[in-house]
Amino acid sequence: MSTPAKESTGLRMGRPFGIPVYVSPTWLIVAAFITVSFQPRFADMLPGYGESATYLVALAFAVLLYVSVLLHELAHCVVAKHYGLPVRRITLYMLGGVSEIEREPETAGREFNVAFAGPLLSLGLAGIGALVEAFVVPPGGLAQVLMWQLWLSNLIVGVFNLLPGLPLDGGRMLRAAVWKVKRDSGTGTMAAAWVGRGVAVAVVVVPLLMNLMAGQEPAIGSMLWTVVLASFIWLGASQSLRVARVRARLPQLRARVLARRAIPVTAEVPLSEGLRRARESGAGAMVVVDHDGHPVGIVNEAAVNATPEQRRPWVNVGALSRTLEPALVLGADLEGESLLDAMRGSPAPEYLLVERGGEIYGVLATADVNRMFSGV
Repeated sequence: MSTPAKESTGLRMGRPFGIPVYVSPTWLIVAAFITVSFQPRFADMLPGYGESATYLVALAFAVLLYVSVLLHELAHCVVAKHYGLPVRRITLYMLGGVSEIEREPETAGREFNVAFAGPLLSLGLAGIGALVEAFVVPPGGLAQVLMWQLWLSNLIVGVFNLLPGLPLDGGRMLRAAVWKVKRDSGTGTMAAAWVGRGVAVAVVVVPLLMNLMAGQEPAIGSMLWTVVLASFIWLGASQSLRVARVRARLPQLRARVLARRAIPVTAEVPLSEGLRRARESGAGAMVVVDHDGHPVGIVNEAAVNATPEQRRPWVNVGALSRTLEPALVLGADLEGESLLDAMRGSPAPEYLLVERGGEIYGVLATADVNRMFSGV
């Protein structure tokens, strides 16, 4: 699965295929849980081994499971790189792995291929491992148990990720299918996200009903684990819904429409005088210019609001302005994703909008852009 880029908080393990791989400290939590949960099973399978040895075998299973997750995520990343998509890193954490692919595929077909690559590799490794266990490894003993671990871990990773709901790979495949049919990626995201919420509920309800129908008490540990997994799926699906709603509003995001009219003022003008001029002109922003009329700064709205009214005649607008760096100057024609990308590149409360010839058009306030997406 992929997520927006974020800072790593784990131990860097290497760079396979040029992709940095990190392991989060939260992995230790689930490794301990898997080790304790599976040790009794391995003790039954290896009666000739002592308790310490079967704990080591259970720990090996936990490690192999995460090696399987790593190979799964690498498959996504290799296909993504094949399509020219930038891959920032892979992070292994408590609930699995995250491939940070920084841009979405441009077509439904590529989206499907990137998503399917992970489960395909996992299920392929599971099949190979099962054949090796059945026909190559001698029955009984540690070798057979280790091979069983190998193919079972890949089977778990492959099947779980094929569940048809975001944020799982099966959800991305469903998204791609709906995208292909409806010719709209947003519709695909909405459909796969709602199915993801249904999958989250089923992950808890189905095992509970099966236990009740069999007349068995649900195991507390297993129920806790299913609730954690269901919460992960529900939160991921909900985040996908929010992203889809944001993207649905992107066509309305135009710098020209959201721009505030701005008046030019020199740095030594008192704030009270600058505000008076802005009110008279019906402007919502002030741009600091030098004596040749070239813009050199933008007066910060938050700083203006924080200045008490009685002090405004004694504070110059230059003291409340931010120096106009090149990244804070945006084209007035920017809109949609391009506008958001430009703002993400240099986060700031205000930006100067200019025409193609360099003439000042107005000021774009980040607060105005955020209001467009409030309630999403």
